[in-house]
Amino acid sequence: MLTRLKHWFRFNRMYMQGKIPWDTGITPPELQVFVQTHPAGRALDLGCGTGTNAIFLAQQGWQVQGIDFAVKAITQAKRKAQQANVAVDFRIGDVTYLPNTGPFDLILDIGCFHGLDEAKRLAYANNAKRLLTPDGTLLLYVHFKNQQMAARMGIYPQALSVFEPELQLIHRQDGVDTSRPSPSAWLTYRHTPT
Repeated sequence: MLTRLKHWFRFNRMYMQGKIPWDTGITPPELQVFVQTHPAGRALDLGCGTGTNAIFLAQQGWQVQGIDFAVKAITQAKRKAQQANVAVDFRIGDVTYLPNTGPFDLILDIGCFHGLDEAKRLAYANNAKRLLTPDGTLLLYVHFKNQQMAARMGIYPQALSVFEPELQLIHRQDGVDTSRPSPSAWLTYRHTPT
């Protein structure tokens, strides 16, 4: 509980101070390609920040819900959606305690999962499995740790096993996040309920 409060205060303070290097205001090409190759449906943006990607999805005809625990981020996201003249259901919340508002055809996470501890990653994965439609997609961007960067935010590759077997990895694109620098990957999972 104490760790969760520390994260909450830390992220809210960063948004208040405008120190949010992860919030580029640019929709990544990986999401743009996904939208071009999939029909619009219902989407959930986990750790949506100031709403850049949720707003992009809404502009492409998607019904979108965005969740973030940073109050300032959600306030900014609502303002940006209003300025863009799109409807997005932005909510202040914890990605590990999600109400049953699905099902969703797409769950998007750009940098949230890798900031969770082990128990929270399991709760997160269970939510994703519960809230995705059959054949729904989890589009996930993560930072990885290695022995030299063990103290940095990120996950070890074995942490991804929480999605198995219900979510099947269908595509992985490895890279390096130059802002940190650290190994990273875009992961595309398909929901294949057993």
